[in-house]
Amino acid sequence: MAVMDGRYADGSSGKRIKPNLSMLQIINMSMGFLGIQMAFGLQNGNASRILANLGADVHELSWFWLVAPITGLIVQPIIGHMGDNTWSPLGRRKPYFLIGAVLCAIGLVLLPNAASVTQMFAANALLLAVIFLAMMDASVNIAMEPFRALVGDMLPKHQGTIGFSVQTILIGIGAVLGSYLPNWLTKLGISNEAPKGFVADNVIYSFYVGAALLIISILYTIITTREYSPQEFAEFEDGKEAEPEKSKFSDIFKDFATIPVQMKKLGIVQFFSWFALFTMWVFTTSALATHHMGLSPEDTHSKAFNDAGDLTGKLFGMYNLWAIPFAFLLTPIAKWIGKKQTHALALLCGGLGLISMYFIKDVNNLWVSMIGLGFAWASILAMPYAMLIEVIPQRKMGVYMGIFNFFIVIPQIINGLFGGPIVSGVFGKQAMDYVVVGGICMLIGAVVTMIFVKSDNETPKEIEEEIKQVHF
Repeated sequence: MAVMDGRYADGSSGKRIKPNLSMLQIINMSMGFLGIQMAFGLQNGNASRILANLGADVHELSWFWLVAPITGLIVQPIIGHMGDNTWSPLGRRKPYFLIGAVLCAIGLVLLPNAASVTQMFAANALLLAVIFLAMMDASVNIAMEPFRALVGDMLPKHQGTIGFSVQTILIGIGAVLGSYLPNWLTKLGISNEAPKGFVADNVIYSFYVGAALLIISILYTIITTREYSPQEFAEFEDGKEAEPEKSKFSDIFKDFATIPVQMKKLGIVQFFSWFALFTMWVFTTSALATHHMGLSPEDTHSKAFNDAGDLTGKLFGMYNLWAIPFAFLLTPIAKWIGKKQTHALALLCGGLGLISMYFIKDVNNLWVSMIGLGFAWASILAMPYAMLIEVIPQRKMGVYMGIFNFFIVIPQIINGLFGGPIVSGVFGKQAMDYVVVGGICMLIGAVVTMIFVKSDNETPKEIEEEIKQVHF
């Protein structure tokens, strides 16, 4: 039976059906993710470099990076729960976009300037940098979680893969901009050399640009997207959305205890995937400096080390760039072989990509490794969520998306605690060896996907319908 404006065309009563959204509407509601990922790309490509410039040793880097997953562990379920149970004149999720964007923009300005702030307040530059990093991470999580939930809120389930794929494309564009900015500014003549105890100018100015684009992109989504009201959600859920019992923060723990089985299985896959990603983000600069450029692990200030930092940003930009075309291909590939098979294939390619970095000696050829990582990154950002929204109740979309984040941050916390000591004590501060361990973890994720994750709920016919129903 056809539906019009979300209702049955014959006017019959019954549960209201969410209307399909056009491609432009899907892009509009996800545009803020471009700015968020630009900030994330700047952080991923430069945080280790900034901390090293300010005096952090290689074995300490993973400890400082613990700030990101710990804040995510705390913030995302709370924000998801609050979004599920509050409504404002601005909407259900949009207030958190705005608050997170403003705070993150402030963090982007402050982080690379920690040394200058130190001179004003007589504080420790490295400690201030960690505080500003924590501020950025908490703010990114405040803004990021509602975007995941917004796809589940706004789209009918058969458009879920398209919705998360569009987010992946915008994430890729934002990350490419953030990753390449320092390198582009260096080519424009801005110095990439950092005086001892300070951060290079090309990094500082990149963070300024990132802060501005973050605010602009978030405001674009807020202005162009109208969220459904609580009454409309109640109609979509056939009255189930309206809960007479007042929600409490303690409900988060009850929700955690009742997460769907499919979510637990996907969580195991996420564990190995994000353990590998965290390894890459934290240790690539040091890995390139020691393995490819022959520098001492203690060299964290020379031009050669900062060249390794620029190269890290460039490589991270490459895998995000490769993720863009792969994001377009995710739905057709899923139609052909299935969602879980698509994700397993992507993780296989990503694992081989990370491992290949050890064997490719010429840095000019490392772009080959980034192809596999691009495929993996595109799938990690889309396919688990597309499979997840099939089993999540609408009224719990935000909190379950936040809880699902546990399976992303816990492996990062474990890696953060033990990664640095392993690199220092087991691998003699040769970080590239640990990058290979990350690649092996991603291969394990591929195997787990094939063995444990449930097969697709959708038939190929339904996926084909998903493609046809998205229109400009």
